[in-house]
Parts: sequence; C-alpha cells; structure tokens
Amino acid sequence: MRTCELTAVSEFTLVERDLPTIAPDEVLVRIDRVGICGSDLHYYQHGENGGNVVEFPHVLGHEAAGTVVEVGDGVSRVGPDDRVAIEPGLPCGECGYCAGDDTYHLCEDMEYMSSPPVEGALTEYVAWPAEYLYALPDSVSLREGALAEPLSVAMHACQRGGVSDGDTVLVTGGGPIGQLVSEVAMARGAETVVLTDVVPEKLALAESRGVDYAVDVTESDPVETIREHVDERGVDVVLESSGFGGAIETTTEAVKRGGTVVFVGIPLEPEFPTDIVETIGQEYDLKGSFRFSNTYPKAIEGIETGRFDVDSIVTFESSFEDTQAAFDRAAEPEEVKGVIRVSDEL
Repeated sequence: MRTCELTAVSEFTLVERDLPTIAPDEVLVRIDRVGICGSDLHYYQHGENGGNVVEFPHVLGHEAAGTVVEVGDGVSRVGPDDRVAIEPGLPCGECGYCAGDDTYHLCEDMEYMSSPPVEGALTEYVAWPAEYLYALPDSVSLREGALAEPLSVAMHACQRGGVSDGDTVLVTGGGPIGQLVSEVAMARGAETVVLTDVVPEKLALAESRGVDYAVDVTESDPVETIREHVDERGVDVVLESSGFGGAIETTTEAVKRGGTVVFVGIPLEPEFPTDIVETIGQEYDLKGSFRFSNTYPKAIEGIETGRFDVDSIVTFESSFEDTQAAFDRAAEPEEVKGVIRVSDEL
C-alpha cells in the first residue's frame, strides 16, 4: 500500500508498505479523506509539537474517514463497505480517567493517531479498533466524516465554557477550530458571537457562517468593539482558539467579571494572561480544553441534520500525490482547512 511518510522536516516521501493485519477486535479501513490539522503542520514545519518530537520516518494525519474493507472475527459494530469516521484516540481503558463518564480523553496512556510514536492516517489502509469507528449516514460525505474530529474539539471547548442560551461569546482566531467553535457556540444558543483574526479571508468566512462581529485586530480593538456593541462589562465566555500571544492577552481584558475563559489553541510561547490577584478579584474561570470524549455520535448527527456545516471551512482539497504541496499551501495565512484525497471515494 502507498504511505506518505514525513522523512525530514518539511519533507514527505511516498513509499510502499505492507498491508496491516487486523486483530479480532479491529477493522481494516481504506482511508479516503484526511484533514490537515494545525498539529500536523507543527510536526511538518518543526519536527515537534508541544514538546512531542517526531522520530523520522513518521506518518501524520488524524482527521480521517474511510471505507471498511475487512473486519475482525469479534467485530459486529461495522461491516464491509460501511463508510466510517475514525475517532483517533485510543485510551488504555483501565485507569481512573477511562473509568469516568466523559474523561477518557485525559488518559495519560492515550495513543493518539499521528502523535509520535503512534502513526497516522496518511496511508491507503489503517487497522483500527472497531470501538472507535462510527458509521456515516448516506447524507454525510467522507470529507465531512473526517472533519468530525475538529468539530469534536470545538464541541468539547464550548462544553468546557458552558456556552448556553443568551451568552455573549468572543472567539479569538479564525482558523478551522475558531470557525467551528463559533458555529457550535451559536448552535448552543449564544446570543452574540464576536470572532477576531488578522486575515481578511478568514474574517469574511466567519461572517458568511453567521458570526455577529468579525474584527480585524490590526484595524480595531476587539475589547472596544465588545464594550460598544455587545456589553460594556465584557463577554460571558472567551474561547481562545489561535495560540497567539496577543489573542491570549485579550482574553482577560474581554471577559466580564465572573466570566469564563477557555484555552483551546496551543501557543508556541506560553504565557499566562493574568495573575492570581486579578483572577481572584475578577473571579474568572480559566479553563483548558484538551481534545474530546464521547462527541463523535453527536458530531455526526449534527452534520447529518445540518446543525453543523463543516464542509464550508474547507478551502482546498489535494490528491495524495500532492501531499507536500498541500501542507505548504495549508500553512498560507488565507487558507482555513485543507483536505487530502487519499482515494477517490466521495
């Protein structure tokens, strides 16, 4: 089978590998679509992400969907020819986090697709446990199925922020996660959503997807926009989705006293936006949001019903042979989401 290996920083090589064998609880999936995530770009450009270092060669890609080719003897959840989305995290199943209702994503022994040393989905076939595969309805494309992963990240972030009816929300960053976080916040009943970025194309996309205010921070102060047009006290919830220092600093300036700030984007140079005294006096809730748990069924249902429009964040799709060019393009500021077409299924 063809596999796209990251063989050095900023270098992919298309190689031949043996077809994987499957265990009784596993499924052989022919990979059809793989989304390019920001973490993939970090690995591609720097050879590491958040301190996790690549040992070359390595296979990237964890936003994936495909078609079932073969199932293990113990599998009844899916069958041959089923179109499936792949949940990319495999928890240990034995620790206290795995025993919780919605905390398995915090498992310290999690094996996450494409996160070294676990290899990813930029390959023609993947063997994966059936427990973490989700059949796609006929109306949901394989590309949309692959994007259930970033949608799940957004759903978990909004859950962490407690976004609910009538809330005012600031989303910093107009990349794929920021775009989806905004949409999920609106679906959860947010009254007003403000999104910030510096790229006109991303701001225009956010406006077309329904945010109330898309603020170019090179031209306007988002805090002033909030005070003037939303609430002079600030917003109820800030969802930081960019990882950039200036946006991180804005979070505690924009949130009202007693409000909530959720950090989703991973910064290259982490700095805390406030101090203990201010946190006490303003009574902020400062939270992190890491991956997700038990979100795939609702994510897929939301795509099927039209509650979530993941397809509109895709700005280009490339062939498997053009993976390196696709990663270079995905790094351009105006691009939001690139998708690799590993096969030609729809």
